[in-house]
Amino acid sequence: MKYKITKRLIGYFSVVLLIFSVIIGVLFQILFTRHTAEINQQELKKRAISIADTLSQFHQEQGGRGNGMGMGNGYGAYLRFIDDIAMSKVWLVDEKAQRIEIGHKGSSLSYDDIPDGAEELIQQVFQGNTLCSQKFGQVPGFPCVTAGVPVRDENGDIFAALLLHSPVEGMEQAQKDGTFILVCCILAALIFATGLSVILARHFIRPLQIMAGVTGQIIKGSYVHTGIIQNDEIGMLASNIDELSERLSESEAERKELDKMRQDFMSNISHELRTPVTVIKGSLEVLCQGLVTGGEEKEYLHQMFADISQLQRLVNDLLELSRLQNISFKIEKTKINLTDVLNESIRSIRQLASKKNIVMNLSGSVQPFPFYGDYGRIRQMFTIVLDNAVKFSPDGSCIDIKIQSVNSKYVIVISDYGKGIPAGDIPHVFERFYREQSGQNKNGSGLGLSIAKQIAQRHNTVIECESEYGKGTSFIFTFPGGV
Repeated sequence: MKYKITKRLIGYFSVVLLIFSVIIGVLFQILFTRHTAEINQQELKKRAISIADTLSQFHQEQGGRGNGMGMGNGYGAYLRFIDDIAMSKVWLVDEKAQRIEIGHKGSSLSYDDIPDGAEELIQQVFQGNTLCSQKFGQVPGFPCVTAGVPVRDENGDIFAALLLHSPVEGMEQAQKDGTFILVCCILAALIFATGLSVILARHFIRPLQIMAGVTGQIIKGSYVHTGIIQNDEIGMLASNIDELSERLSESEAERKELDKMRQDFMSNISHELRTPVTVIKGSLEVLCQGLVTGGEEKEYLHQMFADISQLQRLVNDLLELSRLQNISFKIEKTKINLTDVLNESIRSIRQLASKKNIVMNLSGSVQPFPFYGDYGRIRQMFTIVLDNAVKFSPDGSCIDIKIQSVNSKYVIVISDYGKGIPAGDIPHVFERFYREQSGQNKNGSGLGLSIAKQIAQRHNTVIECESEYGKGTSFIFTFPGGV
């Protein structure tokens, strides 16, 4: 598995480059050969034309004496001279005499000695054409290309044909040199491509290896990050893995918190249920054994009734809190007036407050505060906080309730002037079964403020607690406005 992708990338790069090189090599060979041949033939034609012009001038200087081209007429020496400086083999063909003057040998050749097809080239030259051909083969003693050019007299008539032979070795050597250079370039490109593919493979594989290691740690429960920052698809994948790790870490933390809350809940509810059940059981045992009679029996029954009532409140509060915490549990929301809901909550709690001579003061704006929510649940939330305010307020004190609009939001503040809450306990007041341990709260279930918190959350409302120990406590409700 190690370096598997690296080897694949090297193989892919090499195969693609090799195929590309073969195609380029074949095309290069064809085009280079054709181009080299064309250049050589054009150069050969130019030299042949130049020699033919010189021979025409020489013929004119000789005054056109005789129609023959024998060596005695001076052509032999001249052809040998041209043969030497042209670095090619020069033949001069006399159509009428049917004789061929060979410059490098200083001799002549008969038509019968030339190869098949060469006569056709000579005939085309005497027709006034300038052309190249390879049909002479090795007649001059070596593989060659032959350029044929007509030689004209002073009247423009063709009196001879100049044949200039050039060896093909030069072209073949140029082609070999070109092929050698191409092969060297291809090999160098293969080496470079292999090195580049290794570098690119490592560049791409390194982040993948890091991500593989990170995902392995995530599987084991260690939610670490890749630390890869790239502006490409690999960077996007790494970012998604980091986000996944972050969310899994948060989910794991929430799961642990829920487990802790579940354990605390079971422990608390066991404790809360154990006390009234134990008391009721003990009272029943006493009554069943007939150990009490008369007035004491009635007192036991009253105590059992109180314990059962507390147990019933606890069970009802637990069911209420469980329903509110269930997301699928729907609450009926309609357009309501928060001022009306608050006033009704105050009226329902006023009788309880009057027993302690507590005055409830409502202040603030009297204008309607429209809100979209569940009337009964909002009333229950206010009632829970007002009931706590009355419970912890000293006799003869007051409770201040203020409602106002602040920055397009509705703010309701309920303040009492009891002994307050210690600073260390304020973060826990909304937790389940949290209770202030005093005689004022001996009948509480410890679930009221948790229920109020859930109702607030289901209405996108913020509920906060502020308290100064020894001076009092305030609960602040912030409702979203704009309904």
